[in-house]
Amino acid sequence: MNHRQIETDILHLEQVIGRISAEDRIPLSYWRNRVDSVASSALVPAQQSRMQRINDRLEQLEASMGLNCSLA
Repeated sequence: MNHRQIETDILHLEQVIGRISAEDRIPLSYWRNRVDSVASSALVPAQQSRMQRINDRLEQLEASMGLNCSLA
């Protein structure tokens, strides 16, 4: 994945993850797959920090549903 695409994906995830809830019509598993896909790319430290914040928020949503799907 190129740098511009990674930035676009991270920005999109930041916007979406801040707005979704466990009851959204798009399942959290879809967003988990997206987060995992971007996180597995070659990221610079600033992008890694941003992805960690996205992951933390998604983990909160997953926990609210009783899911255990962290990146760890």
